[in-house]
Amino acid sequence: MGTSNGSSRTDFILLGFSDRPQLEHIISVVAFIFYIITLVGNTTIILVSYLDNQLHTPMYFFLSNLSFLDLCYTTSIIPQMLVNLWGPKKSITYGGCVLQFFFALDLGATECLLLAVMAYDRYAAVCQPLHYTVIMHPELCQKMVLIAWLGGLGSALILCSLTLKLPRCGHREVDNFFCEMPALIKMACVYSKVIEVVVFALGVVFLLVPLSLILISYGVITKAVMRIKSAVRWQKILNTCGSHLTVVSLFYGTIIYMYMKPHSSTSKDEGKFLTLFYTIVTPSLNPLIYTLRNKDVKSAIKRILWILKNGQQSHELN
Repeated sequence: MGTSNGSSRTDFILLGFSDRPQLEHIISVVAFIFYIITLVGNTTIILVSYLDNQLHTPMYFFLSNLSFLDLCYTTSIIPQMLVNLWGPKKSITYGGCVLQFFFALDLGATECLLLAVMAYDRYAAVCQPLHYTVIMHPELCQKMVLIAWLGGLGSALILCSLTLKLPRCGHREVDNFFCEMPALIKMACVYSKVIEVVVFALGVVFLLVPLSLILISYGVITKAVMRIKSAVRWQKILNTCGSHLTVVSLFYGTIIYMYMKPHSSTSKDEGKFLTLFYTIVTPSLNPLIYTLRNKDVKSAIKRILWILKNGQQSHELN
């Protein structure tokens, strides 16, 4: 679709599965359901971690940041996606597209680093239990989270500035549900070796390096767990570490396949379904995984509900 340079900066067309209207209706229902689950689940994790004193630990500090990150990520994408799926128009403003693109990169890179930080926390808890409170002191935890957020911000600024400078020759059609980097790069009418090299380099820094650190941490944890004779403690470690490993597998599996694989080898529909998975499904599963597998969180929720219930009853009696 040819347009002038001026109009090409006003809006973009998000194609999604617009050639399959019936499939779009199904996707809109699924996206809405998972978005509600994401909002409720992650908000619950944040509130419970804040309200329950027993959860004022590094693990739940990191988990609260992960939940906040997922809330921001889905909210920057899904509402606009639902508007386009439900309405006749599939457009998004240039500014809205830039914001979606920026937040997707920023929050995605931050989550990569945050998951690595959480793996180090599990290593310290399992392998250095007597020194855990000294190692994972609040100041260090805050610094690690700050580094994760700043690292994501830096990578997003670099990739955004490079990608948005690519000439689009009037192209406005984004072949996806939101303004994601692979789809925006495909819109360019020139090939950029610089972006390909930068994407690969940042992929190594933000994907492969953190994943390697996570695998090393869990390798050491596995050795330590094998020496534990207490069945109760062994089960507790498996629950907390198992939750984190499940989240890591879901997140890194799809992201590495999407970003580290040559774009030419990924089919159009395959890329869209992968985008749907890590945009809609993964953020909603994180709180469920941690809640269902973690007795501490379930106990904290029960305590808070009991306090609220009894507080309401006493208020009614008065």
